[in-house]
Amino acid sequence: MTKIAIQFSTWMMVFAVFGSQGLTAEPIRLRVLSYNIHHAEGVDGKLDVERIAKVINAVDPDIVALQEVDQKVQRSNGVHQPKELARLTKMNVAFGANIPLQGGHYGNAILSRFPITKRKNELLPNVNDGEQRGVLVGEITIPDLPTSLLILATHFDHRANDQERTLSAKFINQRFTADNGPALLMGDLNDVIGSATLDQLVVAWTRTNSKALPTIPVKRPTRQIDFVLFRPVDRWTVVETRVLDEAVASDHRPILSVLEIRPK
Repeated sequence: MTKIAIQFSTWMMVFAVFGSQGLTAEPIRLRVLSYNIHHAEGVDGKLDVERIAKVINAVDPDIVALQEVDQKVQRSNGVHQPKELARLTKMNVAFGANIPLQGGHYGNAILSRFPITKRKNELLPNVNDGEQRGVLVGEITIPDLPTSLLILATHFDHRANDQERTLSAKFINQRFTADNGPALLMGDLNDVIGSATLDQLVVAWTRTNSKALPTIPVKRPTRQIDFVLFRPVDRWTVVETRVLDEAVASDHRPILSVLEIRPK
């Protein structure tokens, strides 16, 4: 064998051992849930954080985005709901406070089986002194994923006029799509597929379901306003998206997506 042939053979063996790992790396499967918990008050009028935790635990999610979460608020008996839900689900937690309320705060939360290495809460545009909304941003470290996974948990304005919602969608697109790292956007968007709000978001994000999966009203859902979206499109595969058959614990049904992300 010539010297050139030996060098080529050695290079091929090195590539086989190391280079091919990046090409054959298995996708990472994630179960993600978005749930507007209505400060843990069910449609039966019962305030029950444990019931919300049971709904979450029943589908064994890796990451959860929660909306309408109370932190030491009088109406929910002063319970620190983010910490209590973290305890009951055995997950890590981040909370983003958007509104001071009855001695505590009200906002969004993220639960994660993986470490939440960074967190910040940003207030969304506010129109005509409406209820202040925000987006909670968490960076999550997942084994075998070379970069952090960005999680955005949000809750958009509910009023009939969509001006604030479309401004919020534009804000998120401008603020959180500068790089091409993997990201999930989850929450109660208070708008439907085909609206200006969703049309604006899908400029930069992809929904996990193309056809509507209604989440409200909780007893007999007719409209989907709760969504999971992802980017970039070429890193993700949607395995399944479904709305949970839960009609009592909150005034929204949770939406679960099972996704696979390619490490590279």
